[in-house]
Amino acid sequence: MNGEIIPRDQAIAAARAVLDRARVRIARDRAAGRLSPEHELICRRLEREQARREQAVHRAAA
Repeated sequence: MNGEIIPRDQAIAAARAVLDRARVRIARDRAAGRLSPEHELICRRLEREQARREQAVHRAAA
């Protein structure tokens, strides 16, 4: 059974690689104008939320 267990670091690296590929694909589709208006709104909302989180982190660090 131990042979089937994936080490934590390897699992995280694999998940990040999948997420990175998805982000690249979404960015390409978005740049080419292939996203639906609904998905474009979702991307914009997520970007605003991420910017707010980053600002909060910077404020907390200051």
